Amino acid sequence: MERCRLVFSGSGGQGVITAAILLAEAAVLCEGLNAVQSQSYGAEARGGATRSDVIIADGRIHYPKVLQPNVLVCLTQEAYNRFASIVRPGGLLITDTRYVKVQRKVDAQQRELPMYRTVVEQVGKPIVFNICMLGVVITLADLVRPESIMKVLEGRVPKDFLEMNQRALQLGVEMGNAAKA
Repeated sequence: MERCRLVFSGSGGQGVITAAILLAEAAVLCEGLNAVQSQSYGAEARGGATRSDVIIADGRIHYPKVLQPNVLVCLTQEAYNRFASIVRPGGLLITDTRYVKVQRKVDAQQRELPMYRTVVEQVGKPIVFNICMLGVVITLADLVRPESIMKVLEGRVPKDFLEMNQRALQLGVEMGNAAKA
């Protein structure tokens, strides 16, 4: 039984792929679930189009590509324009208010959140924008516990940056909880 199919989309340098990898690892290593993650990106290392698919399931995963995500995250206007139409009817579409102007209605729950602005104002460094976004996603989609994400981060991030990542994750969880209400 599948729990969730997600597509994270944005631009190279925003941490879209890193966020997807963290989520998949947390699901497998800390939550006892199955997960698969795949990615594609433009020729440019930074600034090019980026997409990462994640499937999280209780059982077997038979196909690693997401065709119609339950959750779609668009962190750039280009990503929104390209992928908004693929979100599953009744699914969840998450966008950042700084980078995306929602232009069309889709048959999904739409959440436009100031993730980038909040991270810059409260953490001071936009480098953890993707971790804030991940906090929003795991909260709104009820995927994995924040502690699971932190456990994976501890193995990947230098100790000097853990507190900043933890704060960004917490901001995303708070934003997700507020958006649920």
